[in-house]
Amino acid sequence: MSEIKAKLNDAVKEAMRAKDKSRLSTLRLATAALKQIEVDERIELDDTRVLAILDKMVKQRKDSVEQFTQGGRDDLAQIELAEIDVLKDFLPQAMDEAEIASVIQAAIADTGAQGMKDMGQVMAIVKPQVQGRADMGAVSKKVKELLG
Repeated sequence: MSEIKAKLNDAVKEAMRAKDKSRLSTLRLATAALKQIEVDERIELDDTRVLAILDKMVKQRKDSVEQFTQGGRDDLAQIELAEIDVLKDFLPQAMDEAEIASVIQAAIADTGAQGMKDMGQVMAIVKPQVQGRADMGAVSKKVKELLG
């Protein structure tokens, strides 16, 4: 079993004991998303896949916050922000720009990438190293910048 998934299950139990309904709701959404993929694909998720799923959930909530804020629904935006905080507890510490740049530079050196045609090779090396620790859109942009 994935270590992160085990932590999630423990957190569900703690939230139940503490009667923290908002945290419990978010944790149950996360465990349900993981369970759905396990059932659909008949697999046991590893930490890398769990991180990707949690990262996607955070990204979806960030998009929702932006839309709710634009629509003048700050109350709903606050709920989404609270869910992001709960989910981030299970993601590794975010990388700063210097760390991301060094990972990308190393991947470019390893692959011998010469230009945009080699972006796929670079991203294949970079993605597992930064998944859940950096916004993949920003990483992709940085790779393009360095290869361009």
